[in-house]
Amino acid sequence: MALTDVKCRGTKPGKVRQKLSDGGGLQLWVQPNGSRLWQLIYQFEGQQAQMTLGPYPQVSLLDARTKRDEVTVKIRSGVDPAAEKRLAEMTEPLSGDTFKEIALEFIAKCRRIQIVPRS
Repeated sequence: MALTDVKCRGTKPGKVRQKLSDGGGLQLWVQPNGSRLWQLIYQFEGQQAQMTLGPYPQVSLLDARTKRDEVTVKIRSGVDPAAEKRLAEMTEPLSGDTFKEIALEFIAKCRRIQIVPRS
């Protein structure tokens, strides 16, 4: 039976994780702490794999179904979506927390409060 938004919102957390299935491997996991997370379970080259699609309600039911359909197309074309996602995350530029940037920020703060490190 397909999920509805009312069912996604209204399911109360229990003592153990609950899995609400929408079909096609799409599941909403309701954690004991009340958080909800979309998971996609699929088969690739004979191996079961899973992929996180994001938290509910930030990722709506419609968005999760759309992502599921996109992943299904990739699997049928011979591409492992989880490996593709990991590769994309690895090639993203760093978020600005490089040593050089932190050091320059530290030096600027020291100069503002008149504490200049010795050279």
